[in-house]
Amino acid sequence: MGMSSLKLLKYVLFFFNLLFWFCGCCILGFGIYLLIHNNFGVLFHNLPSLTLGNALVIVGSIIMVVAFLGCMGSIKENKCLLMSFFVLLLIILLAEVTLAILLFVYEQKLSNYVAEGLNDSIRRYNSDNSTKAAWDSIQSFLQCCGVNNASDWGKAHPSSCPPYPEVQGCYAKAEQWFHSNFLYIGIITICVCVV
Repeated sequence: MGMSSLKLLKYVLFFFNLLFWFCGCCILGFGIYLLIHNNFGVLFHNLPSLTLGNALVIVGSIIMVVAFLGCMGSIKENKCLLMSFFVLLLIILLAEVTLAILLFVYEQKLSNYVAEGLNDSIRRYNSDNSTKAAWDSIQSFLQCCGVNNASDWGKAHPSSCPPYPEVQGCYAKAEQWFHSNFLYIGIITICVCVV
């Protein structure tokens, strides 16, 4: 009875890690897709590599490595691989908790940093084609103009700004979009963290 339950546990661990490995592949693939088709990272000139696509590529790669260790460790019954698997899982769990606490504590500083980065990118609108494309894309999608309002652009507004007079800034519109899609964003984030 004891041997059969251990064998069952071994295959259950293998199956779930194989499933997580496929999820890691999907997250990695989606991250690569965002890197190719999404150019919003250029809006933050100081940290251009800090984009959702890069984050998903890193998370997907880590999930694939950890799940691979779990698969191989369980099917081969290798103690070293299983110990590495559990140590990496513990480190990931601690990193997630630490990141959540830091985001909660430094929420206002992060918000100010984002606003500063966006204001800085407005000054590079006419000199950098990728920044121009990113701003035009955001303003068209969110139907907004500037960071706080249309006056951020000075006298000459880009053609991507909506024509009506009382148009909102993109920062406030992005926050509204985030809050209106909070449930979906939360579900996706929790799924990634659970994996």
